[in-house]
Amino acid sequence: MKTPSLISVRGVELEVQHIPFGNTAKQALSHPACVFLHEGLGSVAMWKDWPQKVCESLGCEGWVYSRKGYGQSQHILDVRGAGKLTADYMHHEALDVLPALFQALNISHPLLIGHSDGGTIALIHASQFSVAGCVVMAPHVMVEDKSIQAISQARDHFEKLRPRLAAFHKDVDVAFWQWNDVWLSDAFRSFDIRPLLHKIASPLMAIQGADDPYGTMAQIDDIASEVPQTQLVKLVNCGHSPHKDQPTEVLQALKYFSSSLGKIQRH
Repeated sequence: MKTPSLISVRGVELEVQHIPFGNTAKQALSHPACVFLHEGLGSVAMWKDWPQKVCESLGCEGWVYSRKGYGQSQHILDVRGAGKLTADYMHHEALDVLPALFQALNISHPLLIGHSDGGTIALIHASQFSVAGCVVMAPHVMVEDKSIQAISQARDHFEKLRPRLAAFHKDVDVAFWQWNDVWLSDAFRSFDIRPLLHKIASPLMAIQGADDPYGTMAQIDDIASEVPQTQLVKLVNCGHSPHKDQPTEVLQALKYFSSSLGKIQRH
């Protein structure tokens, strides 16, 4: 796994890490590349070695990146004022940033693997662009009271969370407040991507933990009601991070899902 580097995407410096596969570029090109999309407080570093394990298991190359204001990506000035995220920030990431990132990295037809906010971004992108497949863990297709309660509690305990989060972000305050403020804003309460879901044509797997404090099974059940090809994975003894709480089960599900995609040849 290569050391993360910074690349410019639409004038923003983003932290990107490449996970190569195989002995030759030709071998890697015969498989869909995995692109990992992090959660609301995530980053390249917060994934730790899980993307590497996924790529080794599936037999593919991978790409991991940190969104603006996360990890080592570009700082946001006045994050609680003029630089505050707007309620459509996930649409912007999915429809504007991701296509530009894929173009910069020469990625086509990827397998998207998204967690939480990253899962939502993956769904929005897959509703408008062609992808090899889409795997979402603990996604948010609408705002639930349970989510707001958990995010409010995170705000109240931020000072206790700060030391742990600081290990994964250049500016932990920017990373935390851009996520927390937009989710707790009045404008975000009406966030709802369910009307977009029927446009997803790619294979789709949705994974949810039974003990997730940030969302209920309604999140992935609503996906399945709009996307008939959805494979649902519901995990007991699992919270908001299925790949951390039930890593073996999630990796097995990913291998099963990936085997149904077949190999592609990108030109």
